[in-house]
Amino acid sequence: MKILMVVYDNDSYISWFPQGLAYLASAARNAGHEVSVYQQDIYHWPDSHLTDYLDSNAFDVVEVSTIGGYYQYHKLLSLSEAINASRRRSHFRYTIGGHGPASDPRYFLSITGADVVGIGEGEITFVELMDAFAGKRSLESVDGIAFFDAGGNYVRTRARELIKNIDDIAWPAYDLFDMTHYSLLRLPNIKGNERCIPMLSGRGCIFSCNFCYRLDKGFRPRSAQSIIDEIQFLKKTYNIRYIAFSDELLMSSKERTLELCRAFIEARLDIKWDCNGRLNFADMDVLEKMKEAGCVFINYGIESLDNDTLRVMHKGLTRDMIIRGVENTLKAGISPGLNIIFGNINEPLSALDDAVEFLLKYDDHAQLRTIRPVTPYPGSELFDYAVEQGLIKDTADFYENKHTNSDLLSVNFTKYTDEEVYDALCRANMKLIRQYQKVQQRRFEQVCCDLYQNRNSDFRGFRQS
Repeated sequence: MKILMVVYDNDSYISWFPQGLAYLASAARNAGHEVSVYQQDIYHWPDSHLTDYLDSNAFDVVEVSTIGGYYQYHKLLSLSEAINASRRRSHFRYTIGGHGPASDPRYFLSITGADVVGIGEGEITFVELMDAFAGKRSLESVDGIAFFDAGGNYVRTRARELIKNIDDIAWPAYDLFDMTHYSLLRLPNIKGNERCIPMLSGRGCIFSCNFCYRLDKGFRPRSAQSIIDEIQFLKKTYNIRYIAFSDELLMSSKERTLELCRAFIEARLDIKWDCNGRLNFADMDVLEKMKEAGCVFINYGIESLDNDTLRVMHKGLTRDMIIRGVENTLKAGISPGLNIIFGNINEPLSALDDAVEFLLKYDDHAQLRTIRPVTPYPGSELFDYAVEQGLIKDTADFYENKHTNSDLLSVNFTKYTDEEVYDALCRANMKLIRQYQKVQQRRFEQVCCDLYQNRNSDFRGFRQS
């Protein structure tokens, strides 16, 4: 079958490599299908261009995958309109997937006009779905999908079992995508001449934060050798020198983290990398080994410095653990990414003051950090709580009325008015922005002094970005 994977425009100059679609593309191609990629994210074509493209080219299946953000929701609607407007619409199937549609398949089928929603891990599901479209099996026999049958009845098949050995999953189909564009991604502590790409070291997470809308339970790691093989391929094929481990939790345990680092060192990978980490495991022996293995940045989900709020979130962290772990990270010479959100159930405004004080003290300004309000995405425990409390009616109410921007309140879970929360967020983020600007100014001034006082001939100009 001829399949078109649509990568939506995320309104960014440099785009994140679409890993989910690349994995699906690889699985479909390995099953004998012909896969093409429509890269709206790079060329920024208007949605009408996709309609014209579908009118001019024959495909059997068109696939779009999105996460659950407000921008992605509205982008999915506009792309769906463009896809359904094609005069060839009756000749191809339209499928959607990703965490956004999977959270409420019936709703997303209704608003997009898609034929099928994929739910959960997609590599096996997508290939079986192609067989069903080819008449080799029934749609009802494909696990992990939802659709409306010929009679208009909603059908959701049984849940797809997770792939136990994820080393068996084929690597993303890198060659189908513009890797020159994606490798321009800039991340903390990367040099101007270093090329970067994200990849996965595992799937899932061992924790259950109440605001997380991840549907697949548990954690499944890749073997160290599988990861090393893919890194070596990326180095050889695309001259990649920085790996962004984008899975939810590379630091799933001390033992796992140390195993990977020792393997990286033994393989002499000679790369920089960053990852998502847990402060539970941020001990000096782990961090020093990560530094030795090439880690330059660890993104930590702190979320709050208030112990009561941390318990409500099910973070498995305390204030003391957070401070200790961040201090260890800085001591090891690794930049910490300090992510904080505000406004979980009954969180006090004093937690916002504590967060600002914490960021001003510990942030090394490898990135600009601001504080966002918590968002109860469909599929999360927090969304279910909001519905139970009458704060949200349903998924439609969330996307159409409540979730207008990731930096604005979707639901106010605190005891304060919206105005009080917004005033506090404004004051907090103004402090953080001003401090970041001061640090950048000092850095530029130091460069300037070094240039003229020390005659630094390595200087390459103030206009560089």
